[in-house]
Amino acid sequence: MNPALPGDAPEAVEPQRLCRSDELPERGRALVWDVLEYGRPARAFVMRFEGRVVAYMNRCLHVPTEMDWQEGEFLDMDRRYILCSIHGAAYEPSDGRCVGGPCGRGKLAAVTVREEGGEVYWYPSRDIRPVVFDAT
Repeated sequence: MNPALPGDAPEAVEPQRLCRSDELPERGRALVWDVLEYGRPARAFVMRFEGRVVAYMNRCLHVPTEMDWQEGEFLDMDRRYILCSIHGAAYEPSDGRCVGGPCGRGKLAAVTVREEGGEVYWYPSRDIRPVVFDAT
């Protein structure tokens, strides 16, 4: 059963497969993927932290730039916080809340993800949609 998202008709919320569950090691490399946010190309990422799969838009609150210092590498050296590689803003992985640096009191934009049957899926919303590639 698909989760209900505010403002979405049930048929608009088709889960999108990201990867196998075992491809996301605890506090390891995140999987980064392309999305459309408000109709514009953007990137999101999913990682495992404290046993849960969490996903956010790959955009710092301080300056709207991608945060990973290498593809899929978001955590600080202690593997405790998501760290923006440009300005050092630090975010709590469990909820995306800013915990230090120039990101103020905000939170990273969350993307709904679920783990089911050994697979990880993300759920599009009204604002964050899959990229549709031309089949020709």
